[in-house]
Amino acid sequence: MSGLEAVEVKLSEVKTSSDILRVDSFFFAKEFLHDKQKLLEMKSCDLSFVCDDLRSFGAYSLNNDVTYRDSGIPFIRCVNMRNGFIDFSDLLYIDKQANELLCKSAIKPNTVLLSMSGSVGNVAYAQENWDYPINSNQDIAKILFNDSYNPYVAYVFMLSKFGQNFMIREARGSVQQHVYLSQIEKMRLPIFSNNFCKAIERAVRLSHAARDNAGDLYKSAESLLLAELGLGDFTPSAEPVAVKSFSESFGASGRLDAEYYQPKYEDVLFAISNSKTDLLSNLVLIKKSIEPGSSEYTDEGIPFVRVSDITKFGITNPEIHISRVPFANMELQPIKDTILFTKDGTVGIAYKAEKDMDIVTSSAILHLTVKDKNELLPDYLTLVLNSMIVQMQAERDTGGSVIIHWRPSDIGNVVIPILEKHKQEEIADLVQQSFDYRFQSEQLLETAKHVVEIAIEQGEASAIQLLQEV
Repeated sequence: MSGLEAVEVKLSEVKTSSDILRVDSFFFAKEFLHDKQKLLEMKSCDLSFVCDDLRSFGAYSLNNDVTYRDSGIPFIRCVNMRNGFIDFSDLLYIDKQANELLCKSAIKPNTVLLSMSGSVGNVAYAQENWDYPINSNQDIAKILFNDSYNPYVAYVFMLSKFGQNFMIREARGSVQQHVYLSQIEKMRLPIFSNNFCKAIERAVRLSHAARDNAGDLYKSAESLLLAELGLGDFTPSAEPVAVKSFSESFGASGRLDAEYYQPKYEDVLFAISNSKTDLLSNLVLIKKSIEPGSSEYTDEGIPFVRVSDITKFGITNPEIHISRVPFANMELQPIKDTILFTKDGTVGIAYKAEKDMDIVTSSAILHLTVKDKNELLPDYLTLVLNSMIVQMQAERDTGGSVIIHWRPSDIGNVVIPILEKHKQEEIADLVQQSFDYRFQSEQLLETAKHVVEIAIEQGEASAIQLLQEV
């Protein structure tokens, strides 16, 4: 019996624990029952008692009448929710008419956002300083609390192991997991003292302020890059037709698709032609990773990073792991200053490793190593790879594909502008400051989560000291 887990639950508790009479052992795992008991032992209440409004999207069919756009009113999806924040770098947009049609899914300031489907349990907070209106899809619950409950505390609680375990326990579905509003309204929330709640709110506000600073500094780096290249006010041509001779088109590129020759792509390359440039293959070593079969996925081992796990700002905690033997011994882990660059799916995302990383990436992510750091700074190159300069070259090379794949040979031929070293250093410094603020923001939020967990497990007196140090 060693290693086996067993619990004894009264039939009356089984009948009242779920609206669909769950009797599976997972639902009654010791950790879930422990969490529930801890909250019942302290002052607490169901979310429905302190919630003014809890909604998702309205009718799913309304989505059929919506056309997504490249600009307009931000439309947040579950994939935009990462590590407690919204990633505004990869949004869809809707117009004013669609926003009015989807009025039930509009996001208001101080709303707690909670993903209900797919990656169940992602959480974010709608900050007061966002540029509204903002809308969201059917898989995100919008929760507005009344004056009796601090929304910042609810936000941190849902990010904590107690909130996450609740969502994991309640999730239904074998393929696409889902949690319903009727389940969310029964989430048990801890009730803390007013002073404790204010301390949590302060930590979250500091975290959000640091995150905003990070975003502002990154935008400054982007603006400086484009200004130095003469692209500050650049607007590519909207002309869809280009007239080319055979030697200028297929004879030179081997491409027959009209998309490839749109004038806008030539415009951006012409705009940087007055600057020093070189091909990416001359500037970096390009290394491919591996693609283990799904049969080699494990719950433990070395984290396996896919394209969905990476953004230009970092890597989320991968859900998949692979065995350390043999993969950890194949020199596949990125070292400090390695640039991870996506070539399949969402192509052209670049992230520079800030330190040696104990991960293995999928074959859809290339590893780029700068050959001469005296000529080209990795932080500068990463910013260029994420800029419109390279993104438009990616769009040109992959245009028209059903399954987007950017061939390594095309990636090697990407044109990279190279500024003077002192300008690279100025841009790289802004990027590093941005990442420092981002790390500070994450640490503040992590501390707040840890403090809430300690307060539930051991009481406020044991937790408050950690917040006083923030």
